[in-house]
Amino acid sequence: MMIDSHQHFWLYNPERDSWITEDMQRIRRDFLPADLEPVLRQNGIDGCVAVQADQSEAETLFLLQLAEAYGFIKGVVGWVDLRASNLYDRLEFFSQYEELKGFRHVVQAEPEDFMTRPEFIRGVRQLAAFDFTYDILIYPNQLKAAFHLVREVPEVSFIVDHLAKPYIRDQKIRTWSNYMTEIAKHPNVYCKVSGMVTEADWQHWKPEDFQPYLDVVFEQFGPDRLLFGSDWPVCLVAAEYDRMKSILENYVAPWGEEVRQKVFGANAVNFYNL
Repeated sequence: MMIDSHQHFWLYNPERDSWITEDMQRIRRDFLPADLEPVLRQNGIDGCVAVQADQSEAETLFLLQLAEAYGFIKGVVGWVDLRASNLYDRLEFFSQYEELKGFRHVVQAEPEDFMTRPEFIRGVRQLAAFDFTYDILIYPNQLKAAFHLVREVPEVSFIVDHLAKPYIRDQKIRTWSNYMTEIAKHPNVYCKVSGMVTEADWQHWKPEDFQPYLDVVFEQFGPDRLLFGSDWPVCLVAAEYDRMKSILENYVAPWGEEVRQKVFGANAVNFYNL
């Protein structure tokens, strides 16, 4: 089964979705399963994981409703307040939804030390009781805090979204590479090969721009802990789905069909228990 491990749906709201800036006009509209389903079919993808884009429980329920209505949505990564005093009760409530696989917080919008704060670590630790995963969405300057989090909570399965958004446009790699190497030493941490085109020069990127970053994650995480993700529809500001997908397809081609099957499906099935 071929899986896109990371994409989004939304009913566009300019106030709520202010992160979609003027230069992202292409995605300033609604994006729903009916828009994505033919794209997945054209690209040989059997299913996807829908990931939160808004920090609300309403967002989680919205995605779960879509997953119930559309069978190709195999899993949901939602949002819950991980610092809330009633977090256990909320996790217990959400555990009734089979399609809900884990949670994410938009940490990239938070201070650098956010993931090292005791109340956040306590919240993430509670995910283990319900076998929920946690998606790490950060910038490279937050990798040190991410390393602290995964070291403190070995009982939770983590996945780093978008390779932690390396500075591909500026071709900076050393500090990012050093921290990714350390994080990858923890076997409970996976990485999504996603979101790369939007970290490059949107209009002028070339496939070879991504090779140094792919070399790092393939060497450090290995083919068993890497997942293909499109970050659709966000990727559309820099590339159509097929062109974005071809970057990773061409990179893994020399590795053989077994590795391709893992990165484009089997690893997502294993990580999210799809």
